[in-house]
Amino acid sequence: MSNVHHFQSEGLELIAHLEIPESDEELLPCVLLIHGFPEGPGGGANSAGTLPELANRISSEMGFISMAPLLRGTGKSEGCFSLAGWLTDVRQAILELDNHPKVGQIWLVGFGSGGAISICAAALEERVKGVGALAAQADWSEWAASPKRLLIHARRAGVITDPNFPKDFDSWAEELKQISAESSITKLHDKNVLIVHGTEDDVVSSLEARALSDAHGNTDMRLIEGAGHHLRHDPRAIAVLLGWLDRQRRSSK
Repeated sequence: MSNVHHFQSEGLELIAHLEIPESDEELLPCVLLIHGFPEGPGGGANSAGTLPELANRISSEMGFISMAPLLRGTGKSEGCFSLAGWLTDVRQAILELDNHPKVGQIWLVGFGSGGAISICAAALEERVKGVGALAAQADWSEWAASPKRLLIHARRAGVITDPNFPKDFDSWAEELKQISAESSITKLHDKNVLIVHGTEDDVVSSLEARALSDAHGNTDMRLIEGAGHHLRHDPRAIAVLLGWLDRQRRSSK
């Protein structure tokens, strides 16, 4: 069974793609797939375009309940992008899944900024069993150094459409310093963490993957030789991810 799912986050209506496999099991493992920050003009409309396909594959081949939400400002989800807002949206998606009667254990998987946000959310939500972060940055210091440039980029990408947003620019910009995957991952010692990064990533350096892995101390880190930033489209990275999810499910039974 697959459908478009609607849920609320701070009064905003968000859209998600939800896959629930047919199963006689009382509880099923669940994976939440988190997209990254869109690139290019109008990128917010399609930033998570291929995640429903991945959700379908994980659900049909591996038996996971899979959900791929569109965080605020992307696709047809309401609102405008802010880093704290996206973190809230992921936490709300976790709660939404947790309330579903068939959901057992929950894993987060994110790409780019979505991977970093997933690490931050997992540090705040005990319900999360583990995190897979692909091409994730250790922090948002580069954005924090040029918040006005980020705002312009976010408007071009279509994730901020309200000309009056943000009402408090300084607070919006400060979130870029306050929220950090590298500091959050130190709180995940009791959770399984997969770090995947391309050696030729020209958007987020593979050094950031090493920083995240070192900060945690016991991650499963995989460097994909010659791969760039868009690991969602790299079969080797997806094979690593699916293998990890399969091991997670088996070890949690």
